[in-house]
Amino acid sequence: MSVLIKAAVNGGRGYAENPAVPITPSEIARAAFEAVRAGADVVHAHARTADGGQTIHPDHVAAMVRAVKAVDPTIVLGTTTGLWTCSGHAERMKLLADWPADARPDFASVAFCEEGAAEAAELVLAQGMILESAVWDPKDVPALLDSPTLHQNVRILIEPEVEDADEAVAMARSIAAQVRAAGVTAPILYHGYEVTAWPLVRAAFEDGCETRVGYEDMLLLEDGTPAPDNAAMVRLARSIEAA
Repeated sequence: MSVLIKAAVNGGRGYAENPAVPITPSEIARAAFEAVRAGADVVHAHARTADGGQTIHPDHVAAMVRAVKAVDPTIVLGTTTGLWTCSGHAERMKLLADWPADARPDFASVAFCEEGAAEAAELVLAQGMILESAVWDPKDVPALLDSPTLHQNVRILIEPEVEDADEAVAMARSIAAQVRAAGVTAPILYHGYEVTAWPLVRAAFEDGCETRVGYEDMLLLEDGTPAPDNAAMVRLARSIEAA
């Protein structure tokens, strides 16, 4: 059975990094469609403001969701709840509560290194969305394990915030062991950033974990050439899985 691959199509990237990075709702919708057609199971995208900034404002999130669903209503779309998208936790809670019921993402990610993560996770579920929770460092794990939503996650994201590939893989495996030892049965997803991205994709396949590719995490294919689009990264990941 194929491993779940998430396409993280933009993050905070801009056109200057690669002109193919999708920023507008229509660009995100097209990138999502092409990534799924290339073999992605789900899509993660960040809504963007007119000047390219990341946002969780209800108007921008709804515009992104509606654009994606107009292209293909079966695409499973998620987004961030990261504090970097707003002024802080209080505003995050207000903005999340205001996401319109007819244009919410299918799932949302909550990072447990952030203030108020447990409360944000509860609100994601209360709003009828699917929850996935992220840890970036071993020190984030206790907050995750103490959260009342721990066993309601569709997956746990492990995102090592280190720049050495070997260290990142070792950290991901150590965190995964901690999470499993605590009785968590939800799937675990590894993903990295830049030089750690492809090594963590390979580690995920080796460990039977889910994984993530796309412009949010990497600009290059594994051979060091620029990725022409998100779909190319998905196809490469599927070829690595099949090898």
